[in-house]
Amino acid sequence: MIDVHYWPTPNGKKVTILLEELGIPYRVVPVHIGRGDQFTDEFLKISPNNRMPAIVDHEPPGGGAPISVFESGAIMLYLAEKAGRFWPQEPRAKYEVVQWVMWQMANQGPKTGENGHFRRLGPEQGDQSYAIRRFGDEVHRLYGVLNNRLYDRRYLAGDEYTIADMISYPWTVNWQGQGIDIEEFKYFKRWFEEVGARPAVQRGMAVAAGITEDPASLSPEEQARRRALLYNQRARPAPAA
Repeated sequence: MIDVHYWPTPNGKKVTILLEELGIPYRVVPVHIGRGDQFTDEFLKISPNNRMPAIVDHEPPGGGAPISVFESGAIMLYLAEKAGRFWPQEPRAKYEVVQWVMWQMANQGPKTGENGHFRRLGPEQGDQSYAIRRFGDEVHRLYGVLNNRLYDRRYLAGDEYTIADMISYPWTVNWQGQGIDIEEFKYFKRWFEEVGARPAVQRGMAVAAGITEDPASLSPEEQARRRALLYNQRARPAPAA
């Protein structure tokens, strides 16, 4: 059994998609990031960067004590390697996949996240036009990277569906909210529709973590508390000796 410390964000859904594709039993452990569950001592033991997702594998390869893994890219590599699926090990094919996993972690996820962050800020936060244009243009460029990659191949790493596709897909589902016209990227659109039609992808995307909140139902005070919790974090002090 694998414990998935999870909240239904694109980063969390990468992992549930892979687990659904693999058919590996797992248990969702909710990490309510608005409430601040990611800062508990228990969670920090398995995810020192205070970010979800993280997993604990109670039946690791070779046996022994449970293995915990944090960072969604590392989790994808770990699970695919353990199962021997969705990550070919022949060197050329292997690193076709690895480079796209790294691309997603270093480019698509962070830049799309910043784009969404600045688009969500209200006027009380000041003029965000430069930031919206900066990250909006970068996200547009990244969709172009996907589109150009997919014009002559079925999937990101070639003709085989791999974790490179699974890790990238959840960050593209909200293309409209990211200011993207999907019709501009026809090769990406073909891939997006094909991946999104997979039953395991649909199941992984639908995984919940408790009661879904309507952000509009939160009081202004609670919204402000959560913004202070999630944004502008500074270093945590080291534990006392």
